[in-house]
Amino acid sequence: MVKQEKRKAPTWPQQAVTVGVVLVLLLFLLPLALLPGQREEAPQPTATLPVVAEPALAKPIPGWDAGQELRLLQGDGSVETVTLAEYLWGVVAAEMPASFPLEALKAQTVAARSYCLYQRAAQGEKHPGADVCTDHTCCQAYLTREQAASGWGGQADFYADKITSAVSETDGLLCLYEGQAIDAVFFSSAAGKTSDAVAVWGTDVPYLTSVDSPEGEEVPGWRTVVTFTPEEFTQRFLAAYPEADFSASPDRWFGELESDSSGVVTGVTIGGVRVTGGRVRTIFGLRSAHFAAAASAEEVTFWVTGYGHGVGMSQYGARALAEQGKNFQQILEWYYSGVSVAGWGE
Repeated sequence: MVKQEKRKAPTWPQQAVTVGVVLVLLLFLLPLALLPGQREEAPQPTATLPVVAEPALAKPIPGWDAGQELRLLQGDGSVETVTLAEYLWGVVAAEMPASFPLEALKAQTVAARSYCLYQRAAQGEKHPGADVCTDHTCCQAYLTREQAASGWGGQADFYADKITSAVSETDGLLCLYEGQAIDAVFFSSAAGKTSDAVAVWGTDVPYLTSVDSPEGEEVPGWRTVVTFTPEEFTQRFLAAYPEADFSASPDRWFGELESDSSGVVTGVTIGGVRVTGGRVRTIFGLRSAHFAAAASAEEVTFWVTGYGHGVGMSQYGARALAEQGKNFQQILEWYYSGVSVAGWGE
């Protein structure tokens, strides 16, 4: 009879080795249990963050401009009937450098279209027998294709096509406020901010309020210095305000300047007469009403920033925004507060 040997219970070191082998096997086999098709699904979130979509870009209405006719008063007094499409081409060519980005030119086109239709409705009998004129001090500047080409030289065809694109790609689109075309005024360049219409013209217009404008030292002639002899200065001012008194020393001719939030002078006392900054700009031919001034026995000096009345869309600001990647609709809705860009009646 074979005597069976009685097994001994495993000692503590043997137990530790056994447990270690089991753990190694588990670590090796567990990934195999989670192969594709058998892998446990990770818990999914019960909610997602909202997606904020950008406003849809307004679409042109092909043929709308071509279907509108304007009676255009020329500088020689004659009246010519043109389509709105042709008129807008001539306005954009005259009002904004064709070298500007296309989105800036498109913003200019929509502003010009809106301004034209607003003025046509508002002017009444301002131009008997005509809707608008070619005088930039009254309506908008205008160039024929031949006049524009003569100033563009070898770039004439390229620039002509570029403006054609700006007009056709915004065909029929307007800046609307409460469903009506706006008085879409514009100017060349601002000194950091545009101005409220009420500060410049005394009329509160809800869509013509002060906003930041990104142009600066890169703008040609953004800063200018204008000087006059004391005799020239007093002669010009007295022609407009004969009651002014310049008997004091020149360093006392100017009183305190008041400015709006954009820095445009809203009021200043000169020779004892209180006048607006806009009036000073007109009398002395300054590029804008954003200025500082000083007088001495030798000269009267104005330090001027920006160009234009400062209300509405800044053209060089539009260029800067376009260069930052903004489209024409974003540019317009930035400068004209609370407006929408759409076709009439949309």
